[in-house]
Amino acid sequence: MAWKELFTTDVGLASLGVIVFVIGISIFFGRMFNKKMNEKPGQD
Repeated sequence: MAWKELFTTDVGLASLGVIVFVIGISIFFGRMFNKKMNEKPGQD
């Protein structure tokens, strides 16, 4: 029942959009921070 509401109602689709957005941003920031931590000091 919860899966049906998630994929069919407007509130469910908005929630799904937020969930996907948060996961995408967390992957982006994780990769960016990992890249920044691995570069040598003094590089921009």
